[in-house]
Amino acid sequence: MKRISLYFLLVVAVLSSCQNQNINMHTVIHSDGTCERMVSYSNVMTKEQRDSLLGEHLNGWSQPMPECLNIDAFCKSSTEVGEGDTVKTTFTCPFSSVEEMCQQTPLQLNGVRLKSSAKLHKRFRWFYTEYSFTETFACVGDSFKLSPVNYADEDIVSYWFTGYPNIVEGLSGAETMSKLNEIEPQINKWLNENFVNLCFDYIVSHYDSISNPPVSRQRFIELKDSLVKFATNGKDDIFEIQPDKVFKEFFGYDSYAMFFDEENNCGKELQKAFSERLNIFWFNVPYTLSMPGTITDAGTGICKDGIVYYPLTGERLIPHDYVISAKSRVTNIWAYIVTLLVILIAIGSFAYGKKLKLKKD
Repeated sequence: MKRISLYFLLVVAVLSSCQNQNINMHTVIHSDGTCERMVSYSNVMTKEQRDSLLGEHLNGWSQPMPECLNIDAFCKSSTEVGEGDTVKTTFTCPFSSVEEMCQQTPLQLNGVRLKSSAKLHKRFRWFYTEYSFTETFACVGDSFKLSPVNYADEDIVSYWFTGYPNIVEGLSGAETMSKLNEIEPQINKWLNENFVNLCFDYIVSHYDSISNPPVSRQRFIELKDSLVKFATNGKDDIFEIQPDKVFKEFFGYDSYAMFFDEENNCGKELQKAFSERLNIFWFNVPYTLSMPGTITDAGTGICKDGIVYYPLTGERLIPHDYVISAKSRVTNIWAYIVTLLVILIAIGSFAYGKKLKLKKD
């Protein structure tokens, strides 16, 4: 019998995560309102795979799709062999508007597309045209039954997962560490109790499957708070909790072992539920953005060489929606030329009028 190991699930989640497959998503906004997404991912090849690919025409060929991607058929793909033992596949998807783009979000979490909405505003200011782009990714915090704001202040929760608002602004390094050490146990308690509750609720919904349970379903439900406290007491890390041992020690029987057996259907379902929550923490797809003209405001991103970089992670989607925004400005050269011509004509008209007046006098 194989027991469910949260540490093992962590390793699996890391190995299959988007971060491990070097996935990147680049959004390009054009001045006419059209846009495109480029999604790329790369993997390390074996020598045999590399030798085989080097002898083939790679255009249109792609590697096996990562689980966190959902690319539509109209997107064009290209694959190239890079230096070393890496092969990179890029999908390019054109759209007529940012609204259409969001309907085809290429990212997914646990088999479900991430929901996003976007707006692009274009404002003509004569000498320049200003572009304002905002894309909002929907919160996935409802994947957890217990909300983190029940364990810590809303601003603290937001800072822990997103970095905003900056509640440690003005603090020294030592003071910042002290503040974080105060917050971490609160977040760990939230996560620990969520996993124990997940396990508990699953067992309740399948209680009829248990042969000779030590207590009735009703009594089991009544003991929930005591069980959660017993399981999480003194545990700073979720991976310190061994569910099968917790239930056996608390009830004095091994009647619930079926739920922690990876070879049992109930065990597989519960393992899947655990994995789906862990996947949120390991979802990581760097998001880059190109805008028309010169970037004037990168929002929460970092602008470098005209490209804005944002961290798009599952953790940032836990407390609330995650907003990506930027502003740019395109100089209207023709406006300067027209203005100069108007000024020159005005000066010329004034001079010509003055000359005519002098002749009459």
